[in-house]
Amino acid sequence: MSELRSLCSAQERAEPDARGPGGPATPYALPDKRQVAASFSRAAASYDAVAELQRSVGTQLLARLPASLQPRRWLDLGSGTGHFTRALAERYAQCEGLAVDIAEGMLRHASPLGGAAYFIAGDAEALPLQDASVDLLFSSLALQWCADFPRVLSEARRVLRPGGVLAFSSLCVGTLQELRDSWQVVDGLVHVNRFRRFEDYQQICTASALQVLAVQRQAETLHFPDLRSLTTSLKDLGAHNLNPGRPGGLTGRARIRALVEAYEQFRQPQGLPATYQVVYGVLQKPLGAY
Repeated sequence: MSELRSLCSAQERAEPDARGPGGPATPYALPDKRQVAASFSRAAASYDAVAELQRSVGTQLLARLPASLQPRRWLDLGSGTGHFTRALAERYAQCEGLAVDIAEGMLRHASPLGGAAYFIAGDAEALPLQDASVDLLFSSLALQWCADFPRVLSEARRVLRPGGVLAFSSLCVGTLQELRDSWQVVDGLVHVNRFRRFEDYQQICTASALQVLAVQRQAETLHFPDLRSLTTSLKDLGAHNLNPGRPGGLTGRARIRALVEAYEQFRQPQGLPATYQVVYGVLQKPLGAY
C-alpha cells in the first residue's frame, strides 16, 4: 500500500488553458523537460520489461513508413533504451543511424547495445544536428513531452533533406482517462499527465511547412490485474505523474481505497483497462525545399 500511495501522491489543481509557444492552446502546462529527462533516466533499467505499449506503437509506426523510403541517414529521436534504434538499423542496414534522447541515463543504457553510429543528448525543440542532414526522422512516444510542437516540426524540417520523412507517434487527450476519471471521483484534482488535443496535432501539422501524408488517432488499451500493477508499470516506465507544481507527500489510505473502488467500476473481463489515445503522423519535407 505504501508503494501505491507514493506513486499516486502527486496532485495538481486544474489550471486555465495555456497557449503553447507558437501554437494553439494546450489544455494544461506540460511537465518541465528536465524532470522528464531525470524520470526517464532513472527508469532506464526497468523500462524494457514493462514497455508493451511502447513496443506495439513503435512497431505500428515502423509499418507506416513509406515503402519507397531509402534513407542515407536516419535519426531515432527520443530513442530511449534503443529498441527501435536497433530495429531501424536492421531495416536500413546500409545506412548511418543517429540516436538522440533528452535523458542521458537512457543513452548510457542504450549505447553499449549498438544500433546507431552516434548516441547524442539533445532536445527535439533544438536538435543538435546540421541543416538537411537526415532523410528519416523517426520518433515514437516522445514528442508528447514537448510544449512547443510547432518548434518540433520546424526543427524536423530544418534537419530533413528535401523529400525526407518525419514519422512520429505521440499521445493526446483521453490517454489514461480511466485513471483520470477515478481520481476525479476521489478528490477532483489532476493526478495524470496532461496531453494536447488530437485536433491541435492536426492543426499544427497542417500549418507546418511539411507536407502531411497522414495524421491519425488510434486507441490502444492495456489490461492490469489491479491498480497497483498499473501504477507500478507507469513508474517503471518513468511515465508517472510529472505535472508541474504538484505538492509532495503521500496519499492517505482512505483516498487510495476510494481510488481503487472508483477504478474497479471500469473493470473488464481481461482486467482493469488503461487506454492510451495514440497519434500517428507521417509528414514529408517537399522536394525542392531548403
